[in-house]
Amino acid sequence: MTHSHYEERLEADLERIRGRVIDVSERIERALEQSVTALAHMDKALANRTILGDLPINRAVMEIDRLCHGFVARHLPSAGHLRFISAVLRMNVELERIGDYAVTICRETVQLSAPIDPPLLREVERIARDSIQMFAQAVRAFAEGNAELAKATKGYADQIDRSFANVFEELVEEGQENKRSVRDLFSTLVIFNRLERVSDQVKNLCEETIFAATGETKEPKVYRILFVDAANNCRSQMAAAIAKKAYPHSGVYSSAGLKPAD
Repeated sequence: MTHSHYEERLEADLERIRGRVIDVSERIERALEQSVTALAHMDKALANRTILGDLPINRAVMEIDRLCHGFVARHLPSAGHLRFISAVLRMNVELERIGDYAVTICRETVQLSAPIDPPLLREVERIARDSIQMFAQAVRAFAEGNAELAKATKGYADQIDRSFANVFEELVEEGQENKRSVRDLFSTLVIFNRLERVSDQVKNLCEETIFAATGETKEPKVYRILFVDAANNCRSQMAAAIAKKAYPHSGVYSSAGLKPAD
């Protein structure tokens, strides 16, 4: 099948953008790995190099923005091509944030007065390994336009969330026992939080891949809210009714009583 000169140029421009996104993603993945290595070995020189390496990544992200806007101006895309460009523009923001998380981990590493205890360090490395693997798989899904792989990758985030919750409890316990300085505890919490946030941003990357490939959009977030009072015969029912009227599209509302009346 032969393609017109216009079609060839359009496909070449799309591949250029896709290639730049993959390149930036690989550089961000390396930055994440370096940030964890710097933390594990208290390598402040590596931490500082990783921080400085974020500037070229930011410039590359800006270049992807420029290419996307140029593509729109040159080709006036519609349908699938427009979805792809729209998804890349949003992914660009998420990629930059993930790169910033690596920088934050390095900055907190430089501030630590002592290495993280081995049990917690193992948790850092485990969560980091899971988050980075999830990130790499999301990038592969984007490169292949594989919506099914993107959907499967999203599921890893729940596991990482549970791990972070367990670590938080351990840090609270350390704080209560005065095992570490408050400054080091906060730095450790920030490090764990940024690793957990990587998985949240990766979920967004997966959503953009799904949108670009299929046109499916992310389902709006709906809160499930339960109003409770003693008997569920007045205030809780009124509260549920007011919420349904005031915010009908934001939640599912119900009421209950500790000792429900007849």
